[in-house]
Order: sequence, then structure tokens, then C-alpha cells
Amino acid sequence: MSDRGTLEKIQILAFQQPDYSDKTPVGKFEAYVNPNEITLSYDIEYDSAQGAGTTNSRMTFKKAKPGDMSLTFFIDGTGANGKLIDVQQKVEEFQTVTGYNGKIHRTSYLKIVWGKLQVKRCVLKSASIAYKLFKPNGVPLRAVITANFTDNSDDKTRQALAQDESSDLTHRRLVKAGDNLPNLCYEIYGDPGYYLEVARANQLDNFRQLTPGSKILFPPLEK
Repeated sequence: MSDRGTLEKIQILAFQQPDYSDKTPVGKFEAYVNPNEITLSYDIEYDSAQGAGTTNSRMTFKKAKPGDMSLTFFIDGTGANGKLIDVQQKVEEFQTVTGYNGKIHRTSYLKIVWGKLQVKRCVLKSASIAYKLFKPNGVPLRAVITANFTDNSDDKTRQALAQDESSDLTHRRLVKAGDNLPNLCYEIYGDPGYYLEVARANQLDNFRQLTPGSKILFPPLEK
């Protein structure tokens, strides 16, 4: 809602590029939605393997699954809100924006914007449409769209958001003038002594002389 208590429209913007680099959205859907109709959910996966004879298990982090968001749109075509809306046309607009895009042979990449809610990059996971009221000739007057979206980020954005600096992940570094392998190992692993393993992983004949501009792979290493 705005500061004056009036409802704000939620916007669903459709893009064709996975990194959302389109200059303008290829589609837009707008509708009113109440704050209590937005549900965010997250799922964290752990490895809970437990040894024989033990009474508890260590929950080892595996991954954070994409988060989901559930929205419910109420579309009123009775004119009670002062504006006549073609309910079926509005439903088809939602399906066009969030559904299959023949140009990219998949569903569109979406951004959802509402009030001060952080812009969410996502794709449509599922949707259901319930028609609530009809004219005598069968024309729908009211509909409720319940839509579930799941997080979607390109690799560059996902890595930037995660900020993965853990030593049990694979890292690549661009060599700068003055860099040496022991110091880089200290930055990644917290121990300069892993330089021989990294040199072998990168097939370096002379780890003392690194070429500026080259890339060094730092694999996950057992400590």
C-alpha cells in the first residue's frame, strides 16, 4: 500500500533474455493484490546422514533451493470498483505474460514489482484460475488467480547474491601483477601451504612466476 493507504498495483514484467538485459519488457501484467496475499517460502537442503550407533546427526549444508512466492489476484468485472474490466481478457493477459514464449521456446523470465517489495526475478511455477461469478450468458464477472513463482537468476547474478567465498567451493582468479600462488592460496583457503596442489591442478611448471592476465583454478581441497 502507499502511505495514504490506497492499494498499489503489482506489476509482472516479462523478459526474453535470461540475464534480463532486454531494453524494455516484452510484456506487462498489472493487478491489485492485498498485502496478506503474498506468501514467500524457502527450502534449505541438508545432508542428515547418520552413522550406526549414534544418537544424533550433524546437519551438513547442501544447498539453498530457489525460493517460492505465492500471489493471489482478485479480478472484478462487475464495475463495483468504479472501472469495468473484461475478466477473461485480463486472465488471458496474465497467461500471455507469464506463460510460454514461442520466440525463446520456454516461459518468459519475469520480474515482480510491488510497492517497497524487493524486485523478484522469477519464473511461473504453477497457476490456477477460479471463476466466481457469471452473467446469464456465461461471461465471467469475477476471477481469482492463484500463482506460484520460483526464483530465477542468471549465473552471474546468482553468484553475486550468494557471495560464495567458502574454501569448499571452486574459485577462479585472474592473476594480477605481483600475485604469487602461496598468497592466493592464503586468500582462498586460509593456508599458503596448498600452493603445490593448486599448481598441479593447473598444470603449472613454475608456480613462482604467474603470468598477469591468466586465470588460476582453485579447486575444493580436503583440509
